[in-house]
Amino acid sequence: MPNFERKNCRMCGSKNMEMALHLAPTPSGDAYITAEKLQEKQELYPLDVMLCKDCGHSQLSVVVDPEILYKNYIYTTSISLGLSEHFKEYAKSELEKIKPTKGAFVLDIGSNDGTLLVHFKSYGLRVLGVDPAPVVKAIAKGKGVETLTGYFTSQLAEKIKKDKGPASIITANNVFANIDDLSNIMKGIKNLLADDGVFILETSYLLPVTQKLLVETIFHEHISYFSVKPLKLFFKNYGMDLFDVETVPTKGGSIRCCVQHTGGKRPMSNSVEEIIFIEEGNNIHKKEGFEKLDSRINSVKSELISVLRELSRKGKKIAGYGASVGVTTLIYFFDVRRYIEYLIDDNPVRHNRFSPGYHIPVLSSDAIYEKRPDYIVIFAWGYADTIMKKNRKFTDNGGHFIIPLPEVKTTK
Repeated sequence: MPNFERKNCRMCGSKNMEMALHLAPTPSGDAYITAEKLQEKQELYPLDVMLCKDCGHSQLSVVVDPEILYKNYIYTTSISLGLSEHFKEYAKSELEKIKPTKGAFVLDIGSNDGTLLVHFKSYGLRVLGVDPAPVVKAIAKGKGVETLTGYFTSQLAEKIKKDKGPASIITANNVFANIDDLSNIMKGIKNLLADDGVFILETSYLLPVTQKLLVETIFHEHISYFSVKPLKLFFKNYGMDLFDVETVPTKGGSIRCCVQHTGGKRPMSNSVEEIIFIEEGNNIHKKEGFEKLDSRINSVKSELISVLRELSRKGKKIAGYGASVGVTTLIYFFDVRRYIEYLIDDNPVRHNRFSPGYHIPVLSSDAIYEKRPDYIVIFAWGYADTIMKKNRKFTDNGGHFIIPLPEVKTTK
């Protein structure tokens, strides 16, 4: 599929769209490359958030070819801090609510390395994962999780239903925001879900993005930025009811939505309307909410550039901490490449690679003590406390951390 500009709303189909937020164009944010590929050009793609004036959904203006975004995809669920434990609690709490019969069938869309399904399987349920990345299939198999390699579609759903029967639980975690054709996905879910089944969607949530300045969660893999009000309408259009919502802390702030067939046996929770009320009070379905975000992040940008420019003028050595897809967004938006000599990351898979576009070297945390930078900008600022605690020796030796968001802070 080639790159294309989506001119209508992915959720309701409306063409009544407006620009809500403009960020600097970037390459594919996860395309950290090896030395032999340094001469290959990495194309920049627009990073603009559009707002549907009819249903209030937010999405990127451009959809980048998934083959470009995922051909070198190296993320696995188990490496993400705290996510394995989160999924353990997720399985426990949802099973207590849903109470499926022993041996019931659970399907996970975008199952990655099977981390969630392992926990469902431990309760005696039959499990199956679907994921397009071939590399994770072997990892999942090692955990005893059967996985189909490919994209979940209505056609695949039909085949799974014939082979396994209807699903009591279908989950989709941190994957819906990456899918352009949600209509086909929903048709498959609707068909495969048992009459009394529950579809559980967990996804990054737009409200904390605007409140906490989580600008690093905006990148090309995330083509949708979900909130509850548009989701309620979206599910209704497919003959399904959003009957319960809760906010969860993962990814800086997410929502977990429970959905059933229209007229299902589970009661409607007050949580749905309560959260929609909060959303409307924060104007996240209107341009005004994004204008406030734009003003705040540009103020931070100006201050960070001023701080780094002065340190550079004094001859200070500056490094960055973090080499994720979101860090690419931040480096391009803040426009600070000229000040950052190298990036430090704790994931060995990133080491000795180079950042997307700017080709900043990525090194292990050993570089802190070998190269002895004076200042380190923690681009992975959501994990700042963990990073600073782990590297207390750096500050004990006179080094300083700079935390860029939600406001610029420098440790003494």
